Amino acid sequence: MKDINQHWESIYYHLRYEYEDNLSHQAIRILQLISREKDITIGKVAAELSLSHNTASEHVKRLIQKGFIIKERNKQDERVVNLTLTKEGIEILEKHTLLDKEKIKILESQLSKEEQQLIEKAFSLLAKEAKYAFPR
Repeated sequence: MKDINQHWESIYYHLRYEYEDNLSHQAIRILQLISREKDITIGKVAAELSLSHNTASEHVKRLIQKGFIIKERNKQDERVVNLTLTKEGIEILEKHTLLDKEKIKILESQLSKEEQQLIEKAFSLLAKEAKYAFPR
């Protein structure tokens, strides 16, 4: 596994989506966190990303202005304001974090079924072990 970072960087470089928008790394991390967590607030964003509440609030405000996040009152506790991704937020997050589906389809046509299954199994195992070793 000593070369895994080099391989991953190459895979991502060649298979990522092309995008024109200008989102910071911090903004992408905030969108990822909101997509993975239920009932997430600005306070939790700040805590998870080691930001001050004011800094997290400013980042969230910019993402709201861009139409990627909305604020919603918690149904159980009206005092709590949760953050949710919009359709546009989900799309932009996918463009910045996932591999391009069309490029993957092209690769699928070039790989045998056995090779596809081997790759799928390796990534599945790596994802499972990563979640187990570093739970969030």
